[in-house]
Amino acid sequence: MSNTSYWQQFQNSTTRYPELNFSIDTSRMDIPVDYKSGLNVEINRAFEGIKKIEAGEIMNPDEGRMVGHYWLRNAGLAPNEEIRKQITDPLATLKDFAHKISTGLLTNPKGGRFENLLIIGIGGSALGPQFIYESLGSRSPLKTYFFDNTDPAGIDTTLADISNTQAGLSKTLSVVISKSGGTPETRNGMLEAVAAYEALGLNFGDHAIAVTGTNSKLSNYASENNFITTFPMEDWVGGRSSIMSTVGLVPAALQGVDIDAFLGGAADMDERTRSENAEGNAAMQLALAWHHAGNGKGEKDMVVLPYKDSLVLFSKYLQQLVMESLGKEKDLDGKVVNQGIAVYGNKGSTDQHAYVQQLRDGVANFFTIFIEVRKGREGESSEVEPNVTAADYLQGFLRGTRTALYENGRKSITLSIEEVNARTVGALIALFERAVSIYALLVNINAYHQPGVEAGKKAAGIFLALLLQVKSALGESAQTAEQVARFVRADPEDVYHCLTHLAANGYAYLNQGATPALDTFQLP
Repeated sequence: MSNTSYWQQFQNSTTRYPELNFSIDTSRMDIPVDYKSGLNVEINRAFEGIKKIEAGEIMNPDEGRMVGHYWLRNAGLAPNEEIRKQITDPLATLKDFAHKISTGLLTNPKGGRFENLLIIGIGGSALGPQFIYESLGSRSPLKTYFFDNTDPAGIDTTLADISNTQAGLSKTLSVVISKSGGTPETRNGMLEAVAAYEALGLNFGDHAIAVTGTNSKLSNYASENNFITTFPMEDWVGGRSSIMSTVGLVPAALQGVDIDAFLGGAADMDERTRSENAEGNAAMQLALAWHHAGNGKGEKDMVVLPYKDSLVLFSKYLQQLVMESLGKEKDLDGKVVNQGIAVYGNKGSTDQHAYVQQLRDGVANFFTIFIEVRKGREGESSEVEPNVTAADYLQGFLRGTRTALYENGRKSITLSIEEVNARTVGALIALFERAVSIYALLVNINAYHQPGVEAGKKAAGIFLALLLQVKSALGESAQTAEQVARFVRADPEDVYHCLTHLAANGYAYLNQGATPALDTFQLP
């Protein structure tokens, strides 16, 4: 293709939203001109489906729930006054709370300001706040830490990092985020934090706030232990789309993020992508590009490459949003479809020295989303070569990689923003949320349930129950896994994994044999 043809293709495939300093370029996806016309039924279904979502119809039939994350940035869209108040009242309250923390009107028990923030959550309850802190929290008044797993070594490392600050744990405000309060990872993280505070003679409740559902286990625990305050979490907001609810806004406000600009950017992107003109609707263009790349079956992975350090967690954030929403065994008619789009990525230009080699020359099982940030930095840049800055190099690597991939038949989409700020980050999140909704409607799946996640939780519960049985079955005499399995009436492999876990953590002694079957275990 000639340079002139590229130029024309770019113009025909680029949509710009000047008020958001945003553009989307799908010219390197090679989508046929007539592709959309072959999907008229699906596109109309998607546009109608989005209207139904925003109108408050039940869009998660498995759980009988509305899907209301679009209302969070425009409460006027909510279907009734009660829900509008569920959005606006906590927003005003959390802003006031954050102001009191930042100005020292609300202090730690010893009378000084809180200087650290510990966020305890899992999945969207941690990943959203982590992404916001990484992208927008560079000037946060509170240094922020996370318990986002039930890994005890990770918890110890985080506690050590907090202890090594001048403020320490005594000046650390903890935010526990869980809709039910029964999520094991979050509950475990909270109890680990309780133990750490108490080891220093501190009362956890005096340093803690909760974000949770009404009358949940966490809500009751917070009340019983005199938490500073509790913010509500509504059941019409799913975890992976909760970043603009109290889940994301409470930490963001405490970190000094301009949450009005954050919500405003999302609201403006929503407004733009309500258009039923597919050519001018960036979310529809994004979803159709995914559909074309993977033949509507997710046959190609999505590689997300933001060319900005502060957006390093965006690919991880999108991994949950896209994969948990679209990775479904059955469609809405009960037909087995095994839908989904695998997402991975890191940042540019770091990946020039990592997996771009395979992207260009290896298996062509992907498409790329480049995220361009046009502005290099605040203020003037020094030159790294005559008349060349580091920002020039970053742009060169982005454009060079895009060209090198396309020359070898690798397709890509480029999203451009002027700079990373609360407004543009809000707009990007809204764009992908709407693209996910649209894609799910195009392929007729439920984007808002997660049966695979629930199955994993159930299986984990079964393992933990077996672990307790195996622990009780241990004696002073050495036993093999098969012997213990016969006693507890369980699968020998499951029992073996229980026994090795107990041995690794000091609850059993392992005498290793020639094979796993010959390993023996006894009380230490």
